[in-house]
Amino acid sequence: MSQESSAGDGTSTPTRHTEISKHLNETDLALVNALQINPRAPWSLVGRTLGIGATTAVRRWQRLVDAGSAWMSAYPGGDLARRLGLAFAQIVCAPGKQLEVAQAIAADAHVPTVDYVAGNYDLLAHVVTPGLTEVSDYVVHRLSRVPGVVHARTLVSPKVFSEGSRWQVRAISPEQRKTLRARASRPTPGTAFTELDRALLLALGENGRAACSELATRLGVSASTVRRHVDALLAAGSVRLRCEIARGQSPAQVTALLSLRVPPDQLETTARWFGLLPEVRMCAAVSGSANLFVTAWLPSASDVVSLESGLVTKLPRLEIIDRALVLRPVKLMGHLLDAAGRSTGRVPLDFWSPILPRVPA
Repeated sequence: MSQESSAGDGTSTPTRHTEISKHLNETDLALVNALQINPRAPWSLVGRTLGIGATTAVRRWQRLVDAGSAWMSAYPGGDLARRLGLAFAQIVCAPGKQLEVAQAIAADAHVPTVDYVAGNYDLLAHVVTPGLTEVSDYVVHRLSRVPGVVHARTLVSPKVFSEGSRWQVRAISPEQRKTLRARASRPTPGTAFTELDRALLLALGENGRAACSELATRLGVSASTVRRHVDALLAAGSVRLRCEIARGQSPAQVTALLSLRVPPDQLETTARWFGLLPEVRMCAAVSGSANLFVTAWLPSASDVVSLESGLVTKLPRLEIIDRALVLRPVKLMGHLLDAAGRSTGRVPLDFWSPILPRVPA
């Protein structure tokens, strides 16, 4: 039995009700970790590496997907991502309107991620558009007109140093990671991004492990053409695939958002240092009084205190300007989430689509 959940683009995706335990077992975590390392690894390689067999790996993965406990996301990366406009909108809402506003903007294709937070603002929304002008269009003509929005502070991000595809549950051995990486794509120079590539990006966002033959049938081109384009996109880093896990079933269930200020001449060095920390999910340069924005996934709220203490000890010239904790993830890289962080639907991440002003009810 399934229900339909709006995907925000006129389509709908199934809300699944398959039961699964609150915490994933070691085999399921290992499977997620394997697909984080090599999202399109052949099932034969995945099964052999984990010692469970290809058929078992397929069955376990489908069970996780049906439960909304794990899923694949596809989004622009590399030079393609650097040509896009990225900003973080810190939104203050009218009392009692936080989740209503969050759900309204979560339906937008230009907002890949939305969090309900505890801090000096109520919601954090990631905004991605074709350029900075369109960021302004989104904030002025769409976001500011959503009922319940009192104020939105926009932080433009000129550079992302690390992002979520690097984060792992770390449930397999170094030898297993090495085996899986041996088959992973190697970065190569990018080529022009075509309409076919855009269509492939959206299709991979729906199913990151879809076979080239399946994608070819859907897009009306040959399987060899699809294979050539997909291999080129992944090898160049123009498309990133990410295997996600529901926060309520993850070893790291708490998200800390830190706004930091470091001397400008130490920004790149500091950002690279953050990129080496396993708990850091994202590190990006931002405009404003803080010049670095960091997202960390931690086992518990108390670990935030230890993280901050360690940061100021190791980086004495770093200032913590602001901090917030995520109370509830509402949307993560296009996937709509329930209160436990499980995927219940998806909004295609078509960042090049027109920005439509909100129509008054």
